[in-house]
Parts: sequence; structure tokens; C-alpha cells
Amino acid sequence: MVMGLIDLKNVTYTYPLADEPSIKDFTYSFEQGKFYAILGANESGKTTLCNIIRGFIPDFFQGELTGEVLFNQEPLSHYTLSELAPYMGYVFQNPFNQITGARDNVFEEIAYGLENLGVAKGDIEKQVKDIMEMTNIMSLADKNPFELSGGQQQRVAFASILALSPDIFIIDEPTSQLDPQESERIFDIIHQLKNAGKTIILVEHKIELISEYADEVLVLEEGRLICSGKKHDVLSDISLKERQIDLPETTLLADALRKAGYNIPEKLITKEEMKAALMAHIKGVSQ
Repeated sequence: MVMGLIDLKNVTYTYPLADEPSIKDFTYSFEQGKFYAILGANESGKTTLCNIIRGFIPDFFQGELTGEVLFNQEPLSHYTLSELAPYMGYVFQNPFNQITGARDNVFEEIAYGLENLGVAKGDIEKQVKDIMEMTNIMSLADKNPFELSGGQQQRVAFASILALSPDIFIIDEPTSQLDPQESERIFDIIHQLKNAGKTIILVEHKIELISEYADEVLVLEEGRLICSGKKHDVLSDISLKERQIDLPETTLLADALRKAGYNIPEKLITKEEMKAALMAHIKGVSQ
């Protein structure tokens, strides 16, 4: 196993009072600067895996954790949660859990983390304004975070972590309450982070956006890693459909066209790839 930025070796975790582990014999190496998407049905262990990587398990949730979890080739247990905070930012599935309540408006809520890091007041103001513009929440600046809609809270939660600029972003379903336009905006921001050398570990159900932006995909089923690798290899695997894993529309269309006798290349997962393949097919037929 090649050592990465974050390494999990034979990790198994069982919540207190649970009969079965939520994560079972999980081994994987996450490399710096890549965008990883984690897929799986409900209760497959996605959020639990994120909590293990961030160090919330077993310190916060307790339970029984076996195997090795390494960060920069050192046991994660050697770090306190506060020591990990500058390196790992976690966007919770429920944005209500992200909002501190320490400030009365959105602007100050986003600035709160920077204040704790001792950033100069003038720098904080500029950084927060830039982040709010990026996430399209400037109009919410003076509003109470707890009076926002779920989707607005999701964007505020994401913005509060963006402002801290950690090296690693662990993001749990950041678009579940967002419309398609705002979901695309979030993925575009994540893409920018990846291009800036950040490491992204994302749990998400919007498979079309994953097919466009992710580098590698991991698939969990009942706590086990059943499939992983480059996105074109994983998301073109039609057998995953039988295991209730969502696949891109392009994958399903390509499979149907091949069965109908069309000469469609393997491992097409995006609409642009399908468009190019169909144009090439039409051109070939017309010649």
C-alpha cells in the first residue's frame, strides 16, 4: 500500500451499543490534492467514515475502533481535535450542527473562526466578503444564521469552513438542500479548491456532478468498500446498478446503445463524452 496523506488500514468501527460495525475492514490511501467522492446507499457508512478521518471517532462518538488511521504517516490519535482543525475542515451533513451560535449574524458567524486564529481585523473583513461573494450569500450578511432556510444554512456552513482554508476538506452532502444552480456553484468552488492543491473527500448523491468533477470514487455497502478507483472505471461499472448505486445517465445510455448494436466506446460517464461519441458515430455512418 502506497502511503498517502491519510491512510486507513483494516479499520473497523462499532458505535456504542451497536451489534454490527458501521465500518468493516476498510483500507484506503487518500493522496494530497485529489478529489475523492464517496458513494453508497443510506446507512452504508459514509458519514461514519468521514468522522473517522476527521478524528471525531472514537474521541467524540467513542465506540470501538480497530486498525490504523494515519495522517502524514503519524497515528491520528497523536493529534487532538483542535490540533487537526487547521489541517482538516469538516462540513457537516446537517448545517445546523455547523453553526456555532456565538454570533448574531452570518457575516460574524463566518468571521468567528478567523478571529479564533488571530487573523487581523482588516484581513478578516476582506476574506469574509470574498468568501460570501463566492458562495452567493452576501445578501444574508446581516441575518441571524438560525433564521435561515436549510439551503441557506448549508451555504453558510460551507463558507465558514472555506474561510479557514484548511489543506483537507471533508464535506458531507453539501448540496442536499440546494437547487441545481447552487449545487453547480458548490461543485465549481470545490473544483477550484482541488486546483489549488487542496484534498477533497466528499459524500454526495448528485452523481452527474461527481462524474464531471471528481478524480476518484469509493463505493461503500454496509460498511465495506466494495469498489474504488478512477472515476471512469467506477462510474462506468454497470453492475453497480444492481447494488442500488446511482450511475450517471451517460453510463446507462451507453450501455443501452451498445446492447442495441451501436459502436459506443467504453467508460463514457459525462454528457460531453457521450456527445462526442455520438457525433463520431454519426460521422462514421455518413461516410
